[in-house]
Amino acid sequence: MTLTERDKKHLWHPLKQHQTHPDSLGIIKAKGCILTDEHGNEYIDAISSWYTCMFGHCNDFITSRVYQQMQTLDQIMFSDFTHEPAVKLSEELIKILPENQNRIFFNDNGSTAVEAGIKMALQYYFNKGEKRNTFIAFEDGFHGDTFGAMSVSGLSVYNGPFEDFLMDIQRIPVPNGENNEAIAQKLQQVISEHNVAGFIYEPLVQGAAGMKIHKAEDLNNILEVCKSNNILTIADEVMTGFGKTGNNFASDEIATKPDIICLSKALTAGLVPMSITSCTEEIYTAFLGNDISKGFFHCHTYSANPIACSAALASIELLKAQEIQNNIQFIEKSNKTFAKKIESHPKVNSTRVKGVILAIDLNTNSGRYGTLRDQLLKSFMNEGVFLRPLGNTVYIQPPYVITKEQLNKIYTSIEKVLDSL
Repeated sequence: MTLTERDKKHLWHPLKQHQTHPDSLGIIKAKGCILTDEHGNEYIDAISSWYTCMFGHCNDFITSRVYQQMQTLDQIMFSDFTHEPAVKLSEELIKILPENQNRIFFNDNGSTAVEAGIKMALQYYFNKGEKRNTFIAFEDGFHGDTFGAMSVSGLSVYNGPFEDFLMDIQRIPVPNGENNEAIAQKLQQVISEHNVAGFIYEPLVQGAAGMKIHKAEDLNNILEVCKSNNILTIADEVMTGFGKTGNNFASDEIATKPDIICLSKALTAGLVPMSITSCTEEIYTAFLGNDISKGFFHCHTYSANPIACSAALASIELLKAQEIQNNIQFIEKSNKTFAKKIESHPKVNSTRVKGVILAIDLNTNSGRYGTLRDQLLKSFMNEGVFLRPLGNTVYIQPPYVITKEQLNKIYTSIEKVLDSL
């Protein structure tokens, strides 16, 4: 029996309706930008396996560092102990994070990074004797699948069955350069009518919404209002972090820095799960006191796992390398060239580029998981390229180590598939 056949006996896959899509392709190997299935077919991983493997799959530099760590310390509970990989990672992260960040809290995935950030904001005010129970979030944002993260997310396809159980969230439109005044009025109304604890946002790029991009100065206007009203700001950089927008973090481009930052995905280069919620010293200090209940009683068994920390340290070292920085610039330049070329295609409505991210909106109406999306996914796979469209948006977010030839094959495949529609 093939992996696909064996899989159907017991496994339940995420984001999938098994009744209509019962098959899952068996992948047996991944190296660099190439995925190999159980039949020997190869595919370019054009989205870095959900924006994680930004330095390519099974990167020798990262796996060697992890192997070394596995020989000395594999796992240790982090509530009572510390260790060199965690301490070193905190030091290296603080060097590259926005300058107001000073504390590192460990989690195990993007959703739990957001969950911790939400709880930090709520308890920050609770510890100060203030009752604040409302969050502001963008329309169509996505922040994860745990309850707090799901509450602040705006994509109903994920949240429908749970809406009666979610937190109090007030949503504002994403700035587009023309609605700034309307957003400002809505923001002031929400602040006047609710006890707002925080504003959570995906800086510059809304990933799951279809790689929608907004301007740094427009977002900064919102952040300044939040700051002036003593509302904590939470930047969800789970997708955007570690070079994808051209800078180390999307927040680097925005004048007003967040109070809390959520990190995951490329943090460990896709090798092992881990996430981090960083914050300012001011937030951390609000949890100090002789009363134990003021502490942040939130924990994951694998918090600061030494193996994951070693992967993250290697990832950061690679990110800082000049070769990788040059590759990021090369990918962005190539994306812009292709975007200009493809924007006149009769099936294309619009294109946009930010860092290594290229998004192409098709001039068709398709549900997020509709027939067109399935057709596109299959067609790209037949071309030897793994692309996973978001509704009628085709996007790429390739590993930083991708070759010129591989990148050109992705572009050629997109043109060929669009020509066939």
